[in-house]
Amino acid sequence: MVVRVLIAEDERLLRTALVSLLALDPGIEVVAESSDGGQVVARAKETRPDVAVLDIGLPGMDGLTAAATLHTAMPECRTVILTSIGQPEQLRRALAAHVQGFVLKDSDPQTLTDTIRSVAAGRRVIDPELALAALDSQRPPLTPRELQVLRMASEGEDARLIAARLRLAGGTVRNYLSVVVTKLGARNRVDAIRIAREAGWL
Repeated sequence: MVVRVLIAEDERLLRTALVSLLALDPGIEVVAESSDGGQVVARAKETRPDVAVLDIGLPGMDGLTAAATLHTAMPECRTVILTSIGQPEQLRRALAAHVQGFVLKDSDPQTLTDTIRSVAAGRRVIDPELALAALDSQRPPLTPRELQVLRMASEGEDARLIAARLRLAGGTVRNYLSVVVTKLGARNRVDAIRIAREAGWL
């Protein structure tokens, strides 16, 4: 059986390299490409891939959000996440988004093709070192909502925009950020973002 694959990667050179790599495998056919996470579901509905390979840092909609959205729209399409830096919190979010494969970009090319085949066959493939790190890592002291607000702030959104997107009052968002700074023992919001990133929570 030939595995039909969708590739979503915003860097054109890397996307072309991935397509060329997979074209060398007679058991894999790339049926769609995308440079924007917001296009993933539409392209998948058009081409009906068996596996979607998504870069975690896609514009428009990040890879993990795109994976969760794709699972809801097309649960038969399985997903593999590509990331440059594997962080335990990313892996936990990936599992919550029903991702079946999690591969580091500096892995051997054969690792990706093997992962695609395994995921298409119904198995889950996680980088073993990252899995161990996730088990050993400290759980964040923040609530899911506090993490969400901090993640949005780390992406450059101000309190007013965060409040509008989450349908909260501006004062509520500022309170969340103040609590986050206190819980993390940070000097300010920027320091809180640094601490959370270094811990792998963002």
